[in-house]
Amino acid sequence: MKDYKYKINGNDYKVSIGDIENNIAHVEVNGVPFNVEIQETKAAPVTVKTVKPAAAPRTESGAKVINKPTVSTGQSAVKSPLPGVIIDIKVKVGDTVTPSTVVAILEAMKMENNINAGKDGVVKAINVNKGDSVLEGTDILVIE
Repeated sequence: MKDYKYKINGNDYKVSIGDIENNIAHVEVNGVPFNVEIQETKAAPVTVKTVKPAAAPRTESGAKVINKPTVSTGQSAVKSPLPGVIIDIKVKVGDTVTPSTVVAILEAMKMENNINAGKDGVVKAINVNKGDSVLEGTDILVIE
């Protein structure tokens, strides 16, 4: 049963709509039961509204969220595993890393996540800055 409250001409009404069987709705208005016959009507034409795309996501400072394309061959990008904010970058260009080296810290869903290099190599480029919002799959840095 669905309950509704209406105010008509200053009078309060509590309406409960129960089961509907064979075009008969079992309705209760202020505790008084009624059987209401539902008549078929022509449906109003459906109007389709065109929705403008939402604005691009932005960081707290108003900067656009970064989502750079993938890197060229011979290089490997460390990608963001989920959308979030870069809290810290633990390496700099030229640093040698191993697969377990933490290269960045990403805050997502109120948790800090360590982002590891994932392979041996040298950091060739860092594509994000501390405080940037990134989407899932965004290249954080490039290792060669």
